[in-house]
Amino acid sequence: MSKGTINVQTENIFPIIKKFLYSDHEIFLRELVSNAVDATLKLKTLSNSSEFKGEVGETTININIDKDAKTITISDAGIGMNAEEIDKYINQIAFSGAEEFVTKYKDKMDAQKIIGHFGLGFYSSFMVSKSVEILSRSWKSTDPKEGVKWECDGSPEFTIEPTEKKSRGTDIILHINDDSTEFLEPARIQNLLDKYCKFLPVEIKFEDKVINNTKPAWVSKPSELKEEDYKSFYKELYPFSEDPLFHIHLNVDFPFNLSGILYFPKYNPNVEPQKNKIRLYCNQVFVTESVEGIVPDFLTLLHGVIDSPDIPLNVSRSYLQSDSNVKKIASHITKKVADRLEDIFKEDRDEFEKKWDDISVFIKYGMLSDDKFYERASKFCLFKNASGKYFTIEEYRKLIENEQTDKNKKIVHLYAINKEENYHYIESAINKGYDVLIFDGPLDSHFVNLMESKNEDISFARVDSNVVDKLIEKESDKIEEIAEEKKKQLTEIIESITGKDSYDYQYQGLSEKDLPITITRPEFLRRMKEMSATGGNPFGGQMPEKMVLAVNTNHDLIQQTLAETDEKKRKEKMKYSVDLALLSQNMLKGENLSAFIKKSILMASHDDEK
Repeated sequence: MSKGTINVQTENIFPIIKKFLYSDHEIFLRELVSNAVDATLKLKTLSNSSEFKGEVGETTININIDKDAKTITISDAGIGMNAEEIDKYINQIAFSGAEEFVTKYKDKMDAQKIIGHFGLGFYSSFMVSKSVEILSRSWKSTDPKEGVKWECDGSPEFTIEPTEKKSRGTDIILHINDDSTEFLEPARIQNLLDKYCKFLPVEIKFEDKVINNTKPAWVSKPSELKEEDYKSFYKELYPFSEDPLFHIHLNVDFPFNLSGILYFPKYNPNVEPQKNKIRLYCNQVFVTESVEGIVPDFLTLLHGVIDSPDIPLNVSRSYLQSDSNVKKIASHITKKVADRLEDIFKEDRDEFEKKWDDISVFIKYGMLSDDKFYERASKFCLFKNASGKYFTIEEYRKLIENEQTDKNKKIVHLYAINKEENYHYIESAINKGYDVLIFDGPLDSHFVNLMESKNEDISFARVDSNVVDKLIEKESDKIEEIAEEKKKQLTEIIESITGKDSYDYQYQGLSEKDLPITITRPEFLRRMKEMSATGGNPFGGQMPEKMVLAVNTNHDLIQQTLAETDEKKRKEKMKYSVDLALLSQNMLKGENLSAFIKKSILMASHDDEK
């Protein structure tokens, strides 16, 4: 037996590991299993190159818990190590066995298959262990007596001695410390294996059960997969989810290596879209679900897997976000997503339109957050009108520009956020020859602002935010005015019911089919308030909102009110008109609503008697 000191410039390696490399103790299992997979893949590479001429045999990695002994053992049948290699790869942690191996065999293997690095990854075991043993026998040895046993308690001192080991490969035995006994529970280990090791390329057994899929869908070429394969893999990732709308298969080998499958999930308007459903892998080793800053922000709404050996495994998320390779990958993913969406739109527009209501939130989020994506998405971003028809941005411009261009040469896009609640306003606008869009998504208040900022010759206005004819007023329009005396008279009657300074007033001679009175909210103030509800309004939700009361002076009920000489009846008629306006905006509540219903029933009864 020999003793030695690990070549580290510190009294104890544990604080270094804990402070600089790992933020979470559970990472130890990922590192040790990754090393076991690495050793196994190395053996297969040696066998394929005929350097190893023996039988590869069973290569399953086994993980076992012994609660009584308080140990966890990770066993592989990979290349193993002799005493010299243990000294080099374990004791001299500045070296990396994996890097040396890649350099030596780079012409004979796929360098992507090297996962971990012997050395630093191994030392994560001391986060949960009071001592660690390594039992190993090299692939070069055929003598069981040429095994090696290494042991260390996390201090720089270690012991190394010969031991008998029947089989090739390495056993890592962790003697779990008292504050980490949670890892002796099978359910805890199973959970970690599902999280970190579910798609590793070598079979892994725990509790006599294989826990991983060694060939997940993303490692196959798109040409090798059918639609059902993609759906099946989605169910494997998210067992209780609805089928995705469609997928994007990433498969890039230049200028960096990147593979993966991204899915557009079915959008539920009643549930806030979930972020962090994309899983980041490095050669099938799980890294993180916190991909914000690693992939573009709007793509964090998608689901699926991204795998790249160019993403370092053992570093912090903040480092990943500043890494130049990661930034290039994020930019490339954005381009691939835009390419795929444009292809789907061109290949099968009908199918794209059917899915638009589900995917629009993702696309609009992308357009809001990424200028390059905005430029691409402008070609396939769709508007849906009240009739359920879909138009590209340019198609819609051509549809409405003749009828909805105002005197300032702006093309006015009318929209509603709730088709049912705004039914009267939509119907009224359509009857006048206008078209109305439906913008009922959570980001649409931000989206219309974006569209206006990107296109100076267009504007957006809620169909119920102002009187439509006033919004699209043209130079040729002649708005019928009533005498100032009558305006004053009507204002006094209204204020006797609603109180002074409750509204701003507009008087306009509209169609008799329009409501006698319309209560609307100013477009700008309402949009700011809506934006504050979803974030992004610097003024918050505290802005005052004074509504506009627009009187249709051509309506018979208004004419009757003006002609009425009985003061009580005059107020009753005006109150009925105001209540109608409030009802149309879903603002008539409680006692006032009850009184309005009773009044309507009474009026209907009088009509019947006539």
